[in-house]
Amino acid sequence: MSWDDDSDADEFGERRPARGKTPSTGRQVARRVAGYAGLIAGVVALVAGAVLAVNVVGLAAKPGGFGAPPAKPANVALPPVVSPTEQVDEGDADDQVDGEGAGAASRESAVVSGSGVSPMSQIDPEWMSRVVAATGIPVRALSAYAFAHISLAAEEPECGLDWTTIAAIGAIESGHGSHADTVLDENGYAQPPIIGRALDGDGVARIADTDDGVFDGDATWDRAVGPMQFIPSTWAKWGSDANGDGLADPNQIDDAAQSAAQYLCASGPMTSPEGWRAAVFSYNHDNDYVDKVAKVANGFAAAAG
Repeated sequence: MSWDDDSDADEFGERRPARGKTPSTGRQVARRVAGYAGLIAGVVALVAGAVLAVNVVGLAAKPGGFGAPPAKPANVALPPVVSPTEQVDEGDADDQVDGEGAGAASRESAVVSGSGVSPMSQIDPEWMSRVVAATGIPVRALSAYAFAHISLAAEEPECGLDWTTIAAIGAIESGHGSHADTVLDENGYAQPPIIGRALDGDGVARIADTDDGVFDGDATWDRAVGPMQFIPSTWAKWGSDANGDGLADPNQIDDAAQSAAQYLCASGPMTSPEGWRAAVFSYNHDNDYVDKVAKVANGFAAAAG
């Protein structure tokens, strides 16, 4: 049954005579158009208000918008450390290195200087194996990220930085020291060194040479160096010796990872989304970069379980 049929019947079901229709005046048409326009405007305003309200709430968790990753990676536990049950003197240690050769190097025990962790300590090999398999991070790079986490947890526990953020920056900056044909040798050095483009102001920052070309080989312009891509002038302030060899070298992954961690923590606690993002933004003044680091770090945290 159509509405027209029903409207032509009276209360007893008898059909009523059809009512004549008078043409609408111009004023009536204008009123109708204005009414429709007002209705549409009201609906649009309601929708816009709802979207704005949801985004205001949502941006607290995702400053980059709904398409952005969470503002801060999930926290992960401190990598487990196991200590040798027996200490050896320097003579015995030399004998062991000579006798074991590559076997000793394969354990890749890293030294953490000034962190409160014994230089003879090493990360639980079972944890290392599991995380390497889950994340694809090379073992030599992961050991550096993990020791940086351990070091900062002892030196600056209020910072709240963990290895996943350091690893995410290492992944983005150099593929964990594997940019181009580079590999990390057993001592953690990038071979050949990773050198960025000249910072000559052509589409990049303009930074004249500050290290006489010592680290970047360029005596005219500075260039970002090493697995964590430090600018020489920044390295001069933040570079640290994490592997205990007496040198602070941006091409060495332990030194670079710990220096990056200290640099990040200098911005303040990273325990809140705002604090975490401010620290990573200080490393690279680009919100898209911060979002990318968050996404990669969350991937590592999820994979590592």
